[in-house]
Amino acid sequence: MAAAIRHKDVSCRELTASVLARIHDANPLYNALTDVLAEESLAAAEEADRQLANGQATGVLHGVPVTTKINVDQAGLATTNGSLKMRDLIAREDAPVVANLRQAGAILVGRSNTATYSVRWFTDNAVHGRTVNPWAAGITPGGSSGGAAVAVASGMGAIAHGNDMGGSIRYPAYCCGVAGLRPTIGRIPAFNPSATAERGISSQQMSTQGPLARRVADLRLAMQAMCRYDPRDANALDLPWAPVPSPRGLRVALCRSHPGLDFHPAVVAALDAAAAWLARAGYVVEEVAPPSLTQAAELWRVLTVEDGRRSVSAAIADHGDGPMRISQGHMEHGVAVGDRDAYLDALALRFTLARQWSQFLHRHPLLLLPTSCQPPSEQDADAGDYARFQALLNAQSPLLATACLGLPGISVPTGMHGAHPMGVQLVSARFREDLLLDAAQAIESAAAFVGFLNR
Repeated sequence: MAAAIRHKDVSCRELTASVLARIHDANPLYNALTDVLAEESLAAAEEADRQLANGQATGVLHGVPVTTKINVDQAGLATTNGSLKMRDLIAREDAPVVANLRQAGAILVGRSNTATYSVRWFTDNAVHGRTVNPWAAGITPGGSSGGAAVAVASGMGAIAHGNDMGGSIRYPAYCCGVAGLRPTIGRIPAFNPSATAERGISSQQMSTQGPLARRVADLRLAMQAMCRYDPRDANALDLPWAPVPSPRGLRVALCRSHPGLDFHPAVVAALDAAAAWLARAGYVVEEVAPPSLTQAAELWRVLTVEDGRRSVSAAIADHGDGPMRISQGHMEHGVAVGDRDAYLDALALRFTLARQWSQFLHRHPLLLLPTSCQPPSEQDADAGDYARFQALLNAQSPLLATACLGLPGISVPTGMHGAHPMGVQLVSARFREDLLLDAAQAIESAAAFVGFLNR
């Protein structure tokens, strides 16, 4: 799309109008977008055409339609975060990631749905309703960036903005057959001008903004646009996006089983296929388990629950929808209310585990492991009995452990398992998203799977 616009094969307005027509047909079926910005995006596209005609400098996404998630500020629109209490919270200015997309020339065509307060692996809330997975309505589209994943999977924008604190980019990408990148904390600035209180320590350490797209090449383009420094995020680094090609013979650790975790045969098959494709592309794949995977996943739960008890837990109890209340109750079940020393000990343990993973990823610069240990979950599996929730939580260990330690990860599809997509996850050391993108590209090229549904 960006190339066609630069070469003037298509106008920005024509391209935006075509995406809006697709949204008109597809969004009533899937409810991926809560707001469709038809007038605003057409006006922005016409201005983009004028800039092109006048020879003005253009950004890497000039004229390309994208979507943003409803938990980040976009000037003039509500930052609802799927919450009844926040549905009238109108942003006065853009969050940094939204501003960066605009600066890159992107056309913002819509806002994507999320879970209530963006804390489920399902996308449903009392404000905007349920988002449906276009591959199979009975399985989750993932969460919390489920609307983002469905939007790109069904053609409602080329790139979708999302965010990830416990798999909220990678799991929706997995469930919807698209690619999703969780960057390192600090790569893409995160800040909501409308916020009345600072983010909790867990969010500061674990939550990151990032892109979803149908192709790995589009993730590269999105990273160029999103990785612009903004001083409003104290974690943000003024680090230029300048990836270099991965060296031949890079060592990849393959995790195809792990004590205490139940890997579904379809998940193992996807891992084995991806490992073979990487080996064919020149990587050296060795079956090696990462350190303290389940311990890091459980630590994620302890830290986020303890932190959330001061904020999101009370809000959910006060005005959350029914499934959200059940899910949050299950998440908190068995996590003792800690004292000061217990919480400080948990933070110290996080650094110990991060050191172990740093050493591991120094020996094996890439880790190939499941996105989830099970195929995409049935809808509302977290809102049934506790045993079912616990099985889901265990299956998400590869998502939670890496998020807990602030590491980057990418979910890339490998093909189909029955009626729904399958995929794998790659993890690298901090700020080595370039390695992730190269390896994901090798898998994508070999799999020859296109996560797009034209229906």
